[in-house]
Amino acid sequence: MTDNYQKIVQDNLHRLYAALPPDLDVRLAARRDGDAFIFDAFGDECRLTPTGIRLGDGDIDSVPGIIVSLYALGAGSEALVTEPWRSFKEMPNSMPYWGAFASHTEQVLVPHVAAIYHKTADICRIFRGALAKGGDFALVIHPLPKIALCYIFYQADEEFPATVNCLFSHNANLFLPVDGLADLGEYSSKKILAIVSR
Repeated sequence: MTDNYQKIVQDNLHRLYAALPPDLDVRLAARRDGDAFIFDAFGDECRLTPTGIRLGDGDIDSVPGIIVSLYALGAGSEALVTEPWRSFKEMPNSMPYWGAFASHTEQVLVPHVAAIYHKTADICRIFRGALAKGGDFALVIHPLPKIALCYIFYQADEEFPATVNCLFSHNANLFLPVDGLADLGEYSSKKILAIVSR
């Protein structure tokens, strides 16, 4: 993690633990272990503590660390509501991020739609997801416990190129600010590509 990213994460953790909600484990949909909170993030076990965030076997890097710390700061008592699914453009104040979201979350997957189709079982297993209805195929994944993403894929044919749409669970914006949602989509797509390339 670069110093600037690490400082942001540490500042967020300091704010969180300075006024720790007694039910933070419920709010995060996490398991509490002393002063640590354990939950799935980006398909790996995430351990959030006052001194840092670990993802899998190592420290979480850069932007995903900020996303997880913002999720912890914004954790409310509301439950995940998936439907009706919402496009990123439907999220309040999302317009400045539309282009980056389309490029880094959706279009980045377009050349890999066929490969993603063959790895759907792995993607669902890692993200605790499931197949869904829509397009030529669709996947619902859980990059964070209270935020689900629905990826809808259309394979290329003789008339049309492949396309990918990424939708958010209906109340995703209650758990992350809009820039965090854009980053969540981007890093979820990066993880999908990492799974496909294995």
